[in-house]
Amino acid sequence: MDIKAKIDVLKTYLSESRHTVVFTGAGMGTESGLPDFRSASNGMWKDVNPLQLASIEAMETNRSGFIHFYSKRIHDLQDVEPNTGHQILSMWEQRRLIQSIITQNVDGLHQAAGNRKIYELHGSLRHCHCHKCDTTYDNDCFVTGERNCACGGFIRPSVVLFGEGLPEHAINGATYESEKSDLFIVLGSSLAVSPAN
Repeated sequence: MDIKAKIDVLKTYLSESRHTVVFTGAGMGTESGLPDFRSASNGMWKDVNPLQLASIEAMETNRSGFIHFYSKRIHDLQDVEPNTGHQILSMWEQRRLIQSIITQNVDGLHQAAGNRKIYELHGSLRHCHCHKCDTTYDNDCFVTGERNCACGGFIRPSVVLFGEGLPEHAINGATYESEKSDLFIVLGSSLAVSPAN
């Protein structure tokens, strides 16, 4: 089937669907210049053990490595813009062709493109929170070194770390949307990561 025929099939599916959900993964952001996680050439985990930098244990026992890793990730997002794929999904939501997005991504590019109904399964790098009292902060504080909350807790990025469960509101919303959908589109994900898959 050539590309035009595939596009025509997708148009038909979208027009006939009553409830369309889009599921996105790291491949969605590569066109914006973000690395995915597993590519052999430039994947984020290519030369890194994620448990040493992106886990609850790392936050508690390797604080300097944890801070360096996430400061760089937050800094790297500052000049990243939504790509054509993000903009198309925003347009589709405005035209009511899709009803929601479920994403494994923590980059906030769907929001930046204008999508509104998004379930972020792995949290977000666009803001931080106190690990002790859950007070929310802008992510600037983490990069500039203001990482101590008034309660005495550590201010950390609002991403799901290895060793943590998925946010209940996100997983419940994603489950509801998935079960309700009659068209489910997967973009930029191998569907290899549990429990999101």
